[in-house]
Amino acid sequence: MTEETQRKNLRMPSGDEQFAVVTRHDGGNHVQLRCQDGTERLGRIPGRMKYRVWIEEGDVVLADPWDWQDEKADIEWRYDEQDADQLRDEGHIE
Repeated sequence: MTEETQRKNLRMPSGDEQFAVVTRHDGGNHVQLRCQDGTERLGRIPGRMKYRVWIEEGDVVLADPWDWQDEKADIEWRYDEQDADQLRDEGHIE
């Protein structure tokens, strides 16, 4: 198997969404995020993900900053470790 055949089509940011890394889990459905634009934001894990997807420190996620409060964002997607490595290899994230 070549490396090219292992490449997956990953969900990419659309609209205002951007890549972010979880820096701290504040409990409940809140986490601290370091977003791609360099801003620290309070991330909210929506109910549809809360009990289905475990989000931990160091995870790469797709965050959608709020229009009315830029210091907060909703988490739209979580990338597993293999997907995050692919994003790094392709130069999308550091």
